[in-house]
Amino acid sequence: MTTLAGAGRSKASGSLRADRYETILAGAAVALFGTILVALLKGATHWASVPLVIWVHLATVLVALGLTPAMLLRPRGDALHRTLGKVWVAAMFLTAAESFLVRTTHPGHFSVIHIISAYVVLAAPLIWWTAATHRIAAHRRQVRGMVTGALLIAGFFTLPPFRLLGQWLTA
Repeated sequence: MTTLAGAGRSKASGSLRADRYETILAGAAVALFGTILVALLKGATHWASVPLVIWVHLATVLVALGLTPAMLLRPRGDALHRTLGKVWVAAMFLTAAESFLVRTTHPGHFSVIHIISAYVVLAAPLIWWTAATHRIAAHRRQVRGMVTGALLIAGFFTLPPFRLLGQWLTA
């Protein structure tokens, strides 16, 4: 009987290969990354009025989004995957942690999206730990969940016209 750890293994690399869902997640990450870049370019005339906390938030999330396709699609388990994984987890953690300083939609109050931030602050270290302790199935589930919810779903909710990126995108 095949286990998750053995399923989809490449004999050459010994690493798990991306399945269909991970391929879709990688494509969605590329699309969201591109959409954010378009919004940023369209909003260039407003950059000076954007608070530093927003720029830090955008920078860390763009690092995570940019690394996501590589992390999901390239061979896993090698030194490069481990190094990029640490950068990805750090970017996710920093994005979530500093998001508690971003309260522009409801000034002085947290929004519903901060629930996702709380999840990421707790779950990002677990993602690193499951990888470090070779709990591959748990690691894979956690990464897929965080990419789906904390990157893609949360990212989608930055695009409505009442949010900064949404305003720039539709301008």
